[in-house]
Amino acid sequence: MMIRFAMAALLTAVFAAPLHAAIDIQEVTSPGGIEAWLVEDHSIPFAAIEIRFQGGGSLDREGKRGAVNLMTGLLEEGAGEMDAQAFAAARDALAASFGFDSHLDAVSVSARFLTENRDEAMALLREALVNPRFDQEAVDRVRGQVLSGLRSEATDPNTMASRAFYEMAFGTHPYGSDMRGTLESVAALTRDDVVNAYQDALARDRLYVGATGDITAEELGVLLDELLGDLPETGAPLPDPAEVSVTGGVTVIPFETPQSVVFFGDAGIPRDDPDFFAAFVADAILGGSGRQSRLSTEVREKRGLTYGVGTALVNFDLSDMLLGQFASANDRVGQAIGIVRDEWAKIAEEGVTDAELEEAKTYLTGAYPLRFDGNGTIARILVGMQMDGLTPAYVTERNDKVNAVTAEDIRRVAQRLYRPDNLRFVVVGQPEGVESVN
Repeated sequence: MMIRFAMAALLTAVFAAPLHAAIDIQEVTSPGGIEAWLVEDHSIPFAAIEIRFQGGGSLDREGKRGAVNLMTGLLEEGAGEMDAQAFAAARDALAASFGFDSHLDAVSVSARFLTENRDEAMALLREALVNPRFDQEAVDRVRGQVLSGLRSEATDPNTMASRAFYEMAFGTHPYGSDMRGTLESVAALTRDDVVNAYQDALARDRLYVGATGDITAEELGVLLDELLGDLPETGAPLPDPAEVSVTGGVTVIPFETPQSVVFFGDAGIPRDDPDFFAAFVADAILGGSGRQSRLSTEVREKRGLTYGVGTALVNFDLSDMLLGQFASANDRVGQAIGIVRDEWAKIAEEGVTDAELEEAKTYLTGAYPLRFDGNGTIARILVGMQMDGLTPAYVTERNDKVNAVTAEDIRRVAQRLYRPDNLRFVVVGQPEGVESVN
């Protein structure tokens, strides 16, 4: 109990600590050739490591949808000589925290640990990554949890809307289906499928690592080789890029509910496009969350058609989207859709005002440092930057790039991105006066 209390106290201190004036990112290469980014902070005896294996749910083999997701849920359900209960007891005794998660483009592994328990915690994590057991009992139990979640979400309007949209946008590409699989595909998965998914997804050729806290570059290098050096060198090849095939119109999915959920969007802009930051600021003005956007003003504040509406640039590894979502009463959803479409056209035709631009810049540059709010968060940011192809200098250059955006830049990129005739709406509910239109 005392160890757990100490860990909780340290986590509180970490997340309450103010952001340093500058984030000093070191690029580390282990003796065995594993690369990582590190931010040292020796103020408390605690560290965090974030590991990502690129590919994730997109690596599911044909007919085996949900295998990578199921495999990821089993990584801490027993390893080496330890069954699931023994592994959990060993982790808790070390006051360590491990997280395993699957995403459309990656399998993520998060670890937090006290300096005094670093070696033991990393040895335990190594067992989960290198020697997972995949006991049949655990496979059946975790499969049941996945199936329960799928059954619950089968009648969730938000899930129904997003699934339908992605299926229209990406078709048979892995992005076009739920990476957790279907009731049928998950029920049919075998232990051999789980083992195959493990071999496909966890390999050193798609590895990204970020670390923060009480650890030096030399110590991290040794740790990386011990933790990850025995993983296979290569995994399954990544899928081909996904072309966005969405076209303008409205798709209505009838569902008995007092308000309709609306998911909408179009193709986006690559992260490395010269106009990305102009698009980023434009999105913040039109519908980005965290501030008073045009859509929030027009749809929510002036007319009370929704409790919230937001948009975002979404950059997958293999495709780029511009997406949005809101919910509205069935008798008012048609009006809300019309306003969204009008605002889409307005920003393309007229751009933004100088006042809007300055307000957005102030918010975006002021909010950015707040993201670096703890060791675990910083480790995740370091990994995300690497996967986006950024350099360590990005953390100091990012706000300059935001401030450099001009109204003319936004007008130019808005004409590329905001095409109201190409905007697809998926509506789940019983919207009055709204019909499917292709």
